[in-house]
Amino acid sequence: MKYNELKTRRAKDNKRVGRGISAGRGKTAGRGTKGQGSRKSSLKQGFAGGQTPLYMQLPKLRGFKSKKAVIEAVYTGQLDAVKKAVIDNFALADAGLISSPYVKAKLISKGELKGKKTVKIQAASAGAIELVEKLGGAVELVEQVARPAQKIDKK
Repeated sequence: MKYNELKTRRAKDNKRVGRGISAGRGKTAGRGTKGQGSRKSSLKQGFAGGQTPLYMQLPKLRGFKSKKAVIEAVYTGQLDAVKKAVIDNFALADAGLISSPYVKAKLISKGELKGKKTVKIQAASAGAIELVEKLGGAVELVEQVARPAQKIDKK
């Protein structure tokens, strides 16, 4: 090992400002003379130069409203309420199990299922798939149904 190959950790102390002219940063301590920046508390937190600060412009409500679409749960015990052979989002919405045929739905294993059902849904738990297939049915994972485009009449 050579002197020039030594790896040392640089232990640097903070500058001691305002400790006399010989220290290098005496008198004004690098803040300049007079003015707002030279004072002990230079700027109020959130101060926007006389303009209404951002924290006062925003509403004081707690929390936030998520823009992420909620996946609605459909239980295997509820599938008997649907009388159709093939159960899709439109059949679930008609039966009142989901709010709209255009939302994402997930089949969850909860409750008893009687009879063979073919389910076309966006997501399903492993237990729900196993339960439907055990009774001779099938679970097909499909994309979310898109809302139909609104037609605009030009007059």
